[in-house]
Amino acid sequence: MKALVWTEPEKMEYAELPETAPKEDEVLIQVEAVGICGSELEGYLGHNSLRVPPLVMGHEFCGRVVSFGARVTGLAAGQKVVVNPLSSCGVCASCRKGHTQLCASRSIVGIHRPGAFGERVVVPASGVVPVPEKLDAYRAALAEPLACSLRATRRAMQRHFAPNVLVFGAGGIGLLCAKVARQLGADRIIVADTQDERLAIALGVAADEVVNPASSDLAASVAKLAGEKGIDVVIDAAGFQPTRAAALGLVNPAGTVMNIGLGIDETNLKINHLIRSEIEVLGSFCYTAQDFRDAVDLLAQGRVTEEGWTEVRPLSQGDEAFRDLTSGKVRNGKIFLSVNGG
Repeated sequence: MKALVWTEPEKMEYAELPETAPKEDEVLIQVEAVGICGSELEGYLGHNSLRVPPLVMGHEFCGRVVSFGARVTGLAAGQKVVVNPLSSCGVCASCRKGHTQLCASRSIVGIHRPGAFGERVVVPASGVVPVPEKLDAYRAALAEPLACSLRATRRAMQRHFAPNVLVFGAGGIGLLCAKVARQLGADRIIVADTQDERLAIALGVAADEVVNPASSDLAASVAKLAGEKGIDVVIDAAGFQPTRAAALGLVNPAGTVMNIGLGIDETNLKINHLIRSEIEVLGSFCYTAQDFRDAVDLLAQGRVTEEGWTEVRPLSQGDEAFRDLTSGKVRNGKIFLSVNGG
């Protein structure tokens, strides 16, 4: 089969690979559509220690069941499915507490085993989720990033009724967080980003207002846009020193700052201000199985769509897509790769 293989930092090869047969508890899926994740861009650049070349990445995808092992039930050949790529052990302390996404020995398709940047992929049957036949494959492929965004946004907003929400970052996760905030009853949604092209997309598909910190005073702009009500929830989908510091300065006392962006690790913050203002600071990583199912439901109902902020390229042009994304040439929030005529 043909697959896009990450062979070394900043290099992908479209190559022929042997096909793997599914084990008794696995499913072979013919991929139709697969999204490129921001974490994969970090891997492509060599900045992610979890990903080791040579590797077929790809964990946001939709496809059809080809075959499955003897212990697999409830699936049929040709059935349209998406895949929760996260597997957990079920017995560690985190799993026992219900935090399966924090499993000490978690395994992720496209990181710890070959992923969906290929014509076919073998996955654990436990992660396969059927989707309606009428659901567009590209929309369905948003299930994984939407599950991430849904979990983060739901937790950020759970203490606040109809809050004003500020989202840092107009990439895929930022836009999906804004879309989820709308579904959860946000009053006003403001998206901040340093690229005007992305802000134009955000304004068209997710935000009530946008602001560019590179060309305007962020604090003054947000204060004007939010009005007397201010900002009760900040979702940082970027994760850099300026965004994390600004979040604490912009959120209301007793507000919530949700960190989902993994831009950098160490960050200097004004902790005394956080204490005196009783600001709640949270982090969100991945999702539970229920978050993933809820994301599929939102997509199937058409309450979250891919329209207006994504683009499609063939899998064979994957290397160019990665180069364009890492060099800032792509203004859309997301690129899907088309596989097997998807």
